[in-house]
Amino acid sequence: MKKFSLSAVALALLLSGCATTGDGSKSGSGTSAISSVLGAASAGGSSSSSTENKAGAALDVFKAVTVSDEELKTVSLQYRNYEDRTENAAPANNKYAQRLARLTKKHVNEDGMKLNFKVYLSKDVNANATADGSIRVYSGLMDMMNDQELLGVIGHEIGHVKLQHSLSAMRTAYMASAGRKAASAAGGVGRLADSDLGALGEKLVNSQFSQSQETAADDYGLAFMKKHKYKVQAMESAFRKIASLSGKSGGMDAMLSTHPDAGGRADRMRDLASAK
Repeated sequence: MKKFSLSAVALALLLSGCATTGDGSKSGSGTSAISSVLGAASAGGSSSSSTENKAGAALDVFKAVTVSDEELKTVSLQYRNYEDRTENAAPANNKYAQRLARLTKKHVNEDGMKLNFKVYLSKDVNANATADGSIRVYSGLMDMMNDQELLGVIGHEIGHVKLQHSLSAMRTAYMASAGRKAASAAGGVGRLADSDLGALGEKLVNSQFSQSQETAADDYGLAFMKKHKYKVQAMESAFRKIASLSGKSGGMDAMLSTHPDAGGRADRMRDLASAK
C-alpha cells in the first residue's frame, strides 16, 4: 500500500456524509465536527485550549494514517527488537533455537521476503509474525508439534506477512497508540521509547486478524507445504492438536474464540490436501 496524501484523507472525511457528536447524535455534515474544532481554535476564547488540543489530535491521526508501508515495517522492527529484549528469547545454542534454525534455514528468503525466526521460551502454544518479516514461535507450540506440523504453522505465519495481514494489524495498532505522537513530532517514524513500544504491543495484541484473513493464511500455509514438498497432511493434524486444547486453558480458549473453529479448519485442510 502506498502512502496516502493528506489531501486525500481530508477529502474522504469531507465526503463521509455525517459525523457522530459527543452526545451520540449525528450531525448533518461530515465537515461539521472538523470545522467546529478548527473554527473554535482560531476564534480563541475560554475553550480555545481544549479545541486546539482536539485539532492537534486530529492532525496526529492524519499523520498516522499517512504513514507508509515501509515506515510501518520500521515500526514493526522496532517493536520486535523491543519484544526480543523483554521476552525470554532462546539463545542460539538452545535446543529449541537449534531445532527452529534447522527447519527454517531454507526459508529466510521466502517468496520474495526476507524473514527471520526466533523462539520464545514459554509454555504458551503460540506463534506470530510482524510486518518486517519477523516470525516468533513459542516453545510450548514446539513441544506440541512434530517437525512437519510446525512447518505448517510457520507457513501459515509467513502467509500473514506475505498477504499483508501483519502490516494491516500494525497500521491499526499504530493509529491507536500514543507512540504515533512521538513519530509525528519527528516528521515521520522516529525512534520510539520502550514505553511507547510496550503500549503499541498491547494494541497489536488486541488487533486480531479476521476469520477471512486466517483462512487465507491457512491456504497460503498449505500451498507452502506443497511447494516445498512437505507433508501436506500435517496442516490437518496441527489443527487437530490445537482443537484438543479447547477448555484446558482460559488463555487458550480466548485465543481460539477469535479464530475460525480449529476443528473446521482441520477438516478444510484435509479436504484441500486430498483434492486433485
